[in-house]
Amino acid sequence: MPNLFRKRLPRFQFRFRAGSVQDNPEEAAKEPERTQERCLSSFAGGQHFFEYLLVVSLKKKRSGEDYEPMITYQFPKRENLLRGQQEEEERLLSAIPLFCFPDGNEWAPLTEYPRETFSFVLTNVDGSRKIGYCRRLLPAGPGPRLPMVYCIISCVGCFGLFSKILDEVEKRHQISVAVIYPFMQGLREAAFPAPGKTVTLKSFIPDSGTEFISLTRPLDSHLEHVDFSSLLQCLSFEQILQLFASAVLERRIIFLAEGLSTLSQCIHAVAALLYPFSWAHTYIPVVPKSLLDTVCCPTPFMVGVQMRFLQEVMESPMEEVLLVNLCEGTFLMSVGDEKDILPPKLQADILDSLGQGISELQTPEQTNEHVSGPFVQFFVKTVGHYASYIKREANGRGCFQERAFCKALPSKAKRRFVKKFVKTQLFSLFIQEAERSKNPPAGYFQQKILEYEEQKKHNKSREKSVK
Repeated sequence: MPNLFRKRLPRFQFRFRAGSVQDNPEEAAKEPERTQERCLSSFAGGQHFFEYLLVVSLKKKRSGEDYEPMITYQFPKRENLLRGQQEEEERLLSAIPLFCFPDGNEWAPLTEYPRETFSFVLTNVDGSRKIGYCRRLLPAGPGPRLPMVYCIISCVGCFGLFSKILDEVEKRHQISVAVIYPFMQGLREAAFPAPGKTVTLKSFIPDSGTEFISLTRPLDSHLEHVDFSSLLQCLSFEQILQLFASAVLERRIIFLAEGLSTLSQCIHAVAALLYPFSWAHTYIPVVPKSLLDTVCCPTPFMVGVQMRFLQEVMESPMEEVLLVNLCEGTFLMSVGDEKDILPPKLQADILDSLGQGISELQTPEQTNEHVSGPFVQFFVKTVGHYASYIKREANGRGCFQERAFCKALPSKAKRRFVKKFVKTQLFSLFIQEAERSKNPPAGYFQQKILEYEEQKKHNKSREKSVK
């Protein structure tokens, strides 16, 4: 989070640290909810699925008719924490209700309410993030009642997987809160699977018997935290391309939509288009009403705002911003140069790729790969040669040769874009990590770079043979 924004939200300045006490299986068996864990921030297989399961309910304030969200159920309840750890936990838990009910406090009991699945992100001062996966719905029962939220807090970004977990939590809550505990305890004891692997949980449900629940992590983990379907339904390919261009140059972007699900899915989708780079600025998939002045921030941000707050947003003193109406598929405000940011030839390549075979896609995984692929290729073609311009010193540390890197591009349009892109925090953080690494580049992006280089060699050899 930028410093300016951090000053506005002092109570969200979490400093997460690893616990100093190992889990004790024998003690956990005696009193299961007394659990201590290490907060793991890596995304590798083997870590815990989640840190907390919370139920957030609306309770009437003592004064007036308004309601305020409060945590009414927490698993696990951690005891014997050190003073610093306890303060950190209290800060974390005090922030969560606000993001579970970002719409404000004006609620009334309802008989019908469409359930919504959405997420929020809490950013630590060191840049690490915790994700809240939420399911908001009416609890079971007769007559008018208030919505409630199941919220799972995790360090892991895997939205499809956690949506399935929320389905299981919801199914058990319809029976009894007590039925949730054995399932979540089993989930805590299971290691988070590596990409492509499955973990199977055994769970007993009264009147239904024993169930086996399989949770599979996608093999291609760089897209496991995203679903592009909502973005495709809301915007055209051309608009998505302009959004991508604005994000690449780290501009201010505001998304507007009625539903929390649409907001969070679309903002995560746009952030995912930046792969292999990561958005490091203010990032709030659904901005709570009390934090709407975020849109006045002079620093880069990517935020989602419910349509009911459109007037407040339009009346705010904003600097240059891209304001995206997801309900109507329009840009309400823009800088004006969004179509000119990316090299024209590469824009055409992306649009051609997106348009080919879109009607033949059958699964979310196929859609994700189809949408993400052309944007990955864009970065392959513009900055995929980065590793050749990291000069290694005697101690193994690298030094990026920025000027030579830019000059290596034969296309003037590519050079013009890349000279701007290398000044962004997106690129700087990526290159800093590459400079620190003493191992050769690896992963999905490197695989695509190698495939592109092989294809270029193949094309050259074919041209020679024709001559």
